[in-house]
Amino acid sequence: MQKYRVADLGKYVGQEVELKGWLYNKRDIGKVRFILVRDGSGIVQGVMVKNNLPEEVWDKFDDLTLETSLIVRGTVREEKRAPGGYELDVTDIEIFQIADGYPITKKSHGVEFLMDHRHLWLRSKKQWAIMRIRDEIQSAIMDFLREQGFVRIDAPILTSSAAEGTTTLFEVDYHGDKAYLSQSGQLYMEAAAMAHGKVYCFGPAFRAEKSKTRRHLLEFWMVEPEMAWVTFEENLEIQENMVSYIVERVLKNRRNELEILERPIEPLEKVKPPFPRVTYDEAIEMLKKSGDPELEKIEWGEDFGAPHETYISNKFDKPVFITHFPTKMKAFYMQPDPNRPEVVLAADLLAPEGYGEIIGGSERIYDYDLLKQRIQEWGLPEEDYQWYLDLRKYGTVPHSGFGLGLERTVAWIAKLPHIRETIPFPRMLHRMVP
Repeated sequence: MQKYRVADLGKYVGQEVELKGWLYNKRDIGKVRFILVRDGSGIVQGVMVKNNLPEEVWDKFDDLTLETSLIVRGTVREEKRAPGGYELDVTDIEIFQIADGYPITKKSHGVEFLMDHRHLWLRSKKQWAIMRIRDEIQSAIMDFLREQGFVRIDAPILTSSAAEGTTTLFEVDYHGDKAYLSQSGQLYMEAAAMAHGKVYCFGPAFRAEKSKTRRHLLEFWMVEPEMAWVTFEENLEIQENMVSYIVERVLKNRRNELEILERPIEPLEKVKPPFPRVTYDEAIEMLKKSGDPELEKIEWGEDFGAPHETYISNKFDKPVFITHFPTKMKAFYMQPDPNRPEVVLAADLLAPEGYGEIIGGSERIYDYDLLKQRIQEWGLPEEDYQWYLDLRKYGTVPHSGFGLGLERTVAWIAKLPHIRETIPFPRMLHRMVP
């Protein structure tokens, strides 16, 4: 039997179809009754006219509760005022299961209540829209990288060492030895890039930061491309082209979902390369002249917090790169500027509208002696990084890469107030359920 979806009803105007889904809402105005049915692909309004239905079908309306699973049959009709532009003239209803006391009602609920019921909250219209935008962003990332000749290489989740720093590692027992949940697949991608030229991994990363900000999760997803023979400047061009491609895809394929979220479109339409670039030195000067006493306190060598990033990004109407950070505040593997070794060839990409860093990237150190020196300076156990040093012994080349945080990108593009809604089941400080 043919399977019909709400999203495809435009193909079947004038035809009778059968939809399998759940009751989203209902309304009774006497001799005409309306049911909103969702099937995962969208929501359609079903119209029940008393004079056109057998009594037993008409009476089933009274039994319907929120999230009751059901099969609805009817004729598709174009109706511009209806959700999705089409309605269903109902001819039959088959109830599969009555949902008794569905906890998420039309009244207002607190965030903690909704997070406790995240497994059900995902069914709501806005959460549905967010997850579909997330899916589109993921697909766009992979399509862009494939079109550019990248090969996907999966990195391990259990590792023996840190990529960014030892203070935010989740430690686990590995049959009596210490292991850690991966902070990043980057080091492994550097090895893979020497085999394939251009590679990426896409998967979960874990940071044990005791942070409760609207930008942080303990488990999040990153895409991490790594490229042999690619310089710092080329790296930035790839990043801005990828971000522009992602936004363009969402605007093309998820316009309806953006409308559900009431996300203004105009700011996204401005996201086209090239992106502005500001050095760390210039950013410090901007903050020093901001007129905000708190922002003006920052000194050269300090990292930017959310207020600093928001101030800088609000000066631009598209994403902005901050480049050439102090060497001491960035990761051990970043290539120093040959003309100014106290800064590195690294950049953070800040999303506009106050959403902060969505990409961090750099050119990597390719000199064996310098990398070994950095490992020692950072106090890292050299034996854990011997394999990583080998990459500089056997055919080393200049290479670059970056990591894009999926959830922060979703938050920005969907214009969400908090990152917790960007992932199906968020892991945050004091939250692991559901």
